[in-house]
Amino acid sequence: MNDKNPANFRPHTFASLRKKPIHFLAFGLGSGLIHPAPGTWGTLAATLLYWPLSYLLTNQTITAIFLLAAFILGCWVCDKTARDLGVHDFGEIVWDEFLGVWLVLAYLPPALWARWGTLPCYLAAFLLFRLFDIVKPPPIRQIDRHTPGGLGIMLDDVLAALYALAALWLAAAVL
Repeated sequence: MNDKNPANFRPHTFASLRKKPIHFLAFGLGSGLIHPAPGTWGTLAATLLYWPLSYLLTNQTITAIFLLAAFILGCWVCDKTARDLGVHDFGEIVWDEFLGVWLVLAYLPPALWARWGTLPCYLAAFLLFRLFDIVKPPPIRQIDRHTPGGLGIMLDDVLAALYALAALWLAAAVL
């Protein structure tokens, strides 16, 4: 499989994604088709989707089960879609961004929710997750390059989420 997106490679339209549910999920319910910056658009879609989801995630156990299921599903759909396309971590595959920002939103420090309110917390989660996902500080970049398949696609975003959470928990302790 190629490691980069071929410059002229546009495999899907929203209409074609409806015919392949696995690709529809991997492409973040179609949000990965938006250009430029499909990862940012996917993260925005996931952030907006988390708002109604948060009313169903009523305790830590339900939240953890949901996120674990999203991770396992993501490993499968991202791997299958990448194999179908012949490109590892194709830019339009954004299910990994969905899980990443959901992790940040689910485990934000309660003190920040209380101090900042909902909208600033959602904005901070979005911005910090995107920052660490784009910059890929060590060991994220190495894991992204050397972990194959769906696990590799998902794992770098989980680590970016952990970096974002560390920054937010530090902010909560300092503020």
